[in-house]
This record gives sequence, C-alpha cells and structure tokens, in this order.
Amino acid sequence: MSPLFELTVSPLELVVRGTVMYLALVLTFRFILRRDVGSLGIPDVLFIVIVADAAQNAMAGEYKSIADGIVLVATLVFWNVALDWLSFRSAAMRRFIEPPSLPLIRDGKWVRRNLKDQWITTEEVLSKLHEHGIERISQVKIARLEPDGELGVIRKDGQEADNAPRNQKPN
Repeated sequence: MSPLFELTVSPLELVVRGTVMYLALVLTFRFILRRDVGSLGIPDVLFIVIVADAAQNAMAGEYKSIADGIVLVATLVFWNVALDWLSFRSAAMRRFIEPPSLPLIRDGKWVRRNLKDQWITTEEVLSKLHEHGIERISQVKIARLEPDGELGVIRKDGQEADNAPRNQKPN
C-alpha cells in the first residue's frame, strides 16, 4: 500500500482528538460567544470551519496520509449528525445545545438587558425590522432573536411580519 493511504496516527487517537475538540468548541460557542441577528447557526459555522481545517491538514500534508484526514473528518461528521439527531429527539438536549429564543422587543419597548447581553445594537434590530416592513418598534408585539440568529417578529395588530426581507425577490 502506498504511504499516501496508510494511517500514520492511530485511528482511535484521531477519533478522540476529533471528539474532544468538536464537543469543546460546541460548548464554547454555545455558552461564551454571542449570536448575531441573521447569522448561521453556531453548530453550522463550527462544523464548516473544523471540517475545512481537518480536510486541509490531510490535503496539505500535516498528516502523513489521506486516511488520517478521512478518519478525522468522519469523526466530525458523526458528531455533527449525532448532535442534530439528539437535538431533534430530545427537548432537553435541544435546550442544552441551542440557545433559547430571546425577546429583544416586548410590547413596543426595547428589552435592553437582552440587547446588552448579546451585544446587539438597536440599529441592527431596526434594520432587520425595516427589511420586514416594520417602521417603528411601537408596531411590534414581540421581536425575538431565534436560536438560528434570525429575528422573529409578531406585530401588535396580530399579523406576522413579512417572512422574506423586502430587499429579496421571491423564488
């Protein structure tokens, strides 16, 4: 067999390293880093970055073989799928992995503590409201920062805000 395809690091070591790093980073992102309005979900970004790095190491020769990189990427794919599946099947796991929905506006008034905790400016929220056809916060019954970083809005008149931002064309 060519040295290019031989394992140079124990597969168990690669699985343990991949598992520890993935879970440590999920916890770090979940409890320490902030969310941005309209951003990708934390596990999505994390997965993309780690897999890209692991694959790059295998391609650029940081590992001695492609097989090392494949084992590490497979470990990361496993944990990404496993956490998604566990979150789908278990409300307790979903609450642990995904940040809760957080009100930013309630009955036309800013919830300043939540804005401050998430480092979100009123200008950022107003911009998102304008994209959805809302001109003033007095029109908002509740605006929540959702776990995926999107802004969910219910107007005081009982109507939901436009689902698609006004600057996007429908498909």
